[in-house]
Order: sequence, then C-alpha cells, then structure tokens
Amino acid sequence: MTSELCTQCIQELAEMYPFISVERLADTAFGRPVWAITLGAGERHVLYTAAHHANEWITATLLLKFTEELAEACQSGGALGGVSANQLLEKATIHLVPMVDPDGVDLVTGAIGPDAEEYARAAKIAAAFPEIPFPEGWKANLNGVDLNLQYPAGWMIARELKFSQGFDRPAPRDYVGRSPLNQQETMALAEYTEQIDPALVLAYHTQGQVIYWQFRDYQVPGAQMLGEEFARLSGYELADVPYESSFAGYKDWFIQRFRRPGFTIEAGMGVNPLPVSQFQQIWQNNLPVLVTAAAGL
Repeated sequence: MTSELCTQCIQELAEMYPFISVERLADTAFGRPVWAITLGAGERHVLYTAAHHANEWITATLLLKFTEELAEACQSGGALGGVSANQLLEKATIHLVPMVDPDGVDLVTGAIGPDAEEYARAAKIAAAFPEIPFPEGWKANLNGVDLNLQYPAGWMIARELKFSQGFDRPAPRDYVGRSPLNQQETMALAEYTEQIDPALVLAYHTQGQVIYWQFRDYQVPGAQMLGEEFARLSGYELADVPYESSFAGYKDWFIQRFRRPGFTIEAGMGVNPLPVSQFQQIWQNNLPVLVTAAAGL
C-alpha cells in the first residue's frame, strides 16, 4: 500500500459511491496528500486513523477495505459485521484518515527507490542509527520526525524520555520534533479532529494485538467499557500503556483535549512491517471493532 495506491483507491471509491466525500487535509513537506474520507449523516461522529508510522502501512489497507465494504453494503442494502449499513450510517458519521504518514510509507514500501533524492535523505538520517534496519525499521516521516510523538499531551516528558534514549535529532523513529504539531501531517490531523469534534477516535498501529485506552489518570466516561468490548470482539488484550510510550501520542492528546474515548489499537503480531499474509486475520479481528465504534454500545 503506497501513497499513490491509497490515493487511487480513495478516488475510485468516491467515483463509485457518490455518498462518499473526500477531503485533502494537507500535503506533506514532500508533496504527498493526506486524505480524509467521510461516510454517513448521523449525529455520532467518529474518526479512524491509520499508518501514523511508516512501517505500519498495512493499517491503511484495513481502513480502505472497511470503507469499500461499508459503501458496498450501504448501496446494496446489506449488512456489515451483522449490522445494517444504512442504519449505521443514519446513526453515525464515519471519518477516516487511512494514511497519516504517506512519505514514510513510500520509503518503507519501496515506492521511493534507492536512486531517489528522498531515499538518500532518509539514508543519511538512518546512518546515525545503525541498529535500526533500513528502510524496513523506519517509522518516521521523511523529516525524521515520529508523527505519533508530536502531540501536546506530555510532549516535554516524551522529549526527555526519547532524548535520554539517544533520539535527540531526526531519526528513523522516536524523535519528537522541535516542538509539538510542527509537522504538516500532525498539524492537519489535529485541526481536522477539532473541526469534526468526534465522540471517539481509533488510532491504528501494528503490532502486538493489544488495545490501549488510557492517558495518565484522566477519567473518561465509558472508555473502559468500550475498550473491554473491543477486546472481546477482536480477541486482543486491553492493556495499560508502557510508561515510556505513554506520552505525546494522538490518542493521548485526544483524551486530554476532549475527555472522550480514544484508543490505540496495535493490530497483528510479529515484526514491522507485517506481511500481507496477516491482513485477512487483522480484518476479521477488527471489523467488529470498527462497526461497534461507530454504532456505540
């Protein structure tokens, strides 16, 4: 799943299903689009995001497949995950940002070849971190900023933690940037989130088959109950975030800013990037979560 293929899929879906709307949230520093997709007209707005990290691109495919399956079921009057698609889209408005980091995804998937200037730029950054495989270990955008360490929710704590681990400059992963929300991708996603004011967000990552639902000691009504249902439906574990990873993420910021349920879902199992052979299992595990998150309990 490259940024070009993602764009092609989104455009074809919008042409095939006129009730899908598409918005270009931003262009990256290297000119690749960050897209948002919207289906439905219900009062309950939810926002699903994926591919925050370059080598977790398989999660973009998950959201694109969900969009296609839901649209097809809606048009045919059918059901998805045992729920009427038309009834779901009457109750909810579903927003999806399938590829938050298109630049990084293109590096990891090979869409940016070794002879490209962008590849050379990334290779220069990676050379300072020889313990991280290149390019398959790359999580950041092409500026060497980890887009899930960019949000103003304990950002200074994340900075201290990551700097102490040696990620104090542009890196393949774990560099927080010079300040929160200073990358086009994170700025655009934060602004879009503010604009649609969702009741819930899902942030898809890989891997570990685990769902994270908390940020520090914030008490969010209904979040644990929803998380327990997501865990039951997916077979994943509902868990506390490890301390060193519990700051400056997108769902952390959402919980802090909106005091509403936000979840990081680590799909699949193994070493990133996960093989395509895992996709069907990821889809089966997460389809009921995607439907239930929109429908509510």
